[in-house]
Amino acid sequence: MIFVTGASGLVGSHLIQSLLGKEKKVRALYRQSVPVFAGSEQCEWIQGDILDPIGLTAALEGVDYVYHCAAIVSFAPGAAAKMLQSNVEGTANVVNACLVQQIKKLIFVSSVAALGRIRENQAIDESMHWTPATSNSVYGQSKYLAELEVWRAMEEGLPMAIVNPVIILGAGDWNNGSSGIFKSAYNEFPWYTDGMSGFVDVLDVVDAMQILMESNVVGQRYVLSAENIHYRDIFKAIAKAFDKKLPHKKVTPFLAGIVWRLESIKGMITGKAPLLTKETAATAQAIVRFDNQKFLHAFPDFKYRKVEDTIIRVAKELKAIHQLA
Repeated sequence: MIFVTGASGLVGSHLIQSLLGKEKKVRALYRQSVPVFAGSEQCEWIQGDILDPIGLTAALEGVDYVYHCAAIVSFAPGAAAKMLQSNVEGTANVVNACLVQQIKKLIFVSSVAALGRIRENQAIDESMHWTPATSNSVYGQSKYLAELEVWRAMEEGLPMAIVNPVIILGAGDWNNGSSGIFKSAYNEFPWYTDGMSGFVDVLDVVDAMQILMESNVVGQRYVLSAENIHYRDIFKAIAKAFDKKLPHKKVTPFLAGIVWRLESIKGMITGKAPLLTKETAATAQAIVRFDNQKFLHAFPDFKYRKVEDTIIRVAKELKAIHQLA
């Protein structure tokens, strides 16, 4: 029996579909309503919350393997406390329940944000760790602290491995998370930046997680990244996939600074999360490269999908989901 948290999220939903397609027995946690996606009716659904340690421990009864995908991803200042509680305390509850139920292995979905994203002329790899000097996000801090809970559980006897994905491309809720860049391109958002980051297909993340689970590897973390690409090239590729107007206005650091301040004021007045924050403005301008060699060396038969092909597929899937012309 396999247990999955974060079943309604981009990674969790794709993971469950992959597992069920291989005729695996899957149990998953949901909070308010059962997620609906291809094959979801074949999953055993348990209502609960990772912030409920008693209910979580009961949900893991009879489970052999756990994928912990649940997390809050936000860069809005007002979400910091809730995000830290869910990502850190929630992860502590998950690993403690795993220890009680003697789970055979845990795969934890962390983020490259936990490694620290600000590095001058140096590719980010698994040897690095979050520090205030190398991060511009509370989200990164929350994932770093969550990782510490997972490492602590390993010392207490829980076999585990961690994946640190870069920006994940997939057909998810494009009103939240990384799928939002597809919505922006579809709506012909005109702006682009000179920043760079790593990008990876959600299907590659799901495949890598299962490879790790089925391997003898424990006590390791792996950056999952297919390619390092400039944001402007990503935005242009997505716009082309939707047959939309290409972004053509460059966002300078000065202009970004003005916009995030105006968005902050707007958010205080309206009570809505700002579209751009100081953290996201800095990230969009940064040139960040990721080293993906550790996983490829450990599993030489694994090959990443081309980001160009991923964008075409995801755009097609989103058109079908949202019935777009």
